[in-house]
Amino acid sequence: MLDRTDANSTERVAQLVRQLMAKRSIDRSVGYDDVLSECGLSSLDMVNLMLAVETEFDIKIPDRDMTPSNFRSIAQIDKLVGALLHSDQQVG
Repeated sequence: MLDRTDANSTERVAQLVRQLMAKRSIDRSVGYDDVLSECGLSSLDMVNLMLAVETEFDIKIPDRDMTPSNFRSIAQIDKLVGALLHSDQQVG
């Protein structure tokens, strides 16, 4: 089985963030550790980002993990995705 928790997952998360920002006409670059709310994303944008991450990685984010801190930055989202993908591999 391929390890999906690599630089590819980071780029996929970053692409989701860029797409959402483009939809909202936010024209700025976002770094790996930049706080997304400070980059112009609203709480509704964060909900949409959560849904996009679930779809992109074919995962279900447990309610306990749907926290502002887990969606604070690309780095935090990537860390969450990695943990969820790893736990799916353990179960499956």
